[in-house]
Amino acid sequence: ACVRRNSNRAAISHLHRQLYGRLYPVLLVSTDGSTVRLRYSEPKRILMMPLDSSTLPEAERKARLRRHFPSKPKAKEEETFEGIDLDTYKKFWKK
Repeated sequence: ACVRRNSNRAAISHLHRQLYGRLYPVLLVSTDGSTVRLRYSEPKRILMMPLDSSTLPEAERKARLRRHFPSKPKAKEEETFEGIDLDTYKKFWKK
């Protein structure tokens, strides 16, 4: 099989490249909320910087962890019919 390494290869299928050939305008959002416009190699609209949890106060860090990893839902207790008086519902039964 002959492999062509020229411009005609792109006409047959998509471009096989790891990096894009140009830089795209992107909005970078830092952790304090400030924004900076920069040029990035991939076509994205917004990039967000990761938040460093070691700089947060202890209460806010625990709150963020609770939101990120919610607790498992508690199992509900099944209803029992022991405390129900069946004579009050006799009028709804078919005879």
